[in-house]
Amino acid sequence: MKIMIGVDDSPCSQAALAFVSKLTWPADASVTIVSSVMLPASAYLAAYVPADLQFNEWLDEVTKFHRDVVARDERALRHAGIKVESRVLQGDPRETLVEEAKRDHVDLLVVGSHGRTGLDKLLMGSVASHVVTHSPCSVLVVKKQAAAG
Repeated sequence: MKIMIGVDDSPCSQAALAFVSKLTWPADASVTIVSSVMLPASAYLAAYVPADLQFNEWLDEVTKFHRDVVARDERALRHAGIKVESRVLQGDPRETLVEEAKRDHVDLLVVGSHGRTGLDKLLMGSVASHVVTHSPCSVLVVKKQAAAG
């Protein structure tokens, strides 16, 4: 069984990670932790504009942060006895999670839910909603309160 967890260091993604670590999985189960570095819109113009040193420094710093997050989460799942690997990708988390799930033929995609509503949801978007709608596999959406209970 292939499981993928999308993480972003929020309390909601930590709840998803904790939820997965508490469950009993088949012996052949493997988990891939994925975090995605969301590039600012200006980064998509890089093909037309020379790269800015400050942007490259920012990207290195943010990528390092995401690597630290997935490394910490990978250690936590290993400690729980789960076979795990991790990846840091670049792009919109909604799209990268769906595309990685397709590419890896994932059986279950796990994400946390921020529970945003109204204007916050409209402005920030919803990774969980997008993944549920577009994922090639089953999706488990973990709410922060569910993991605590």
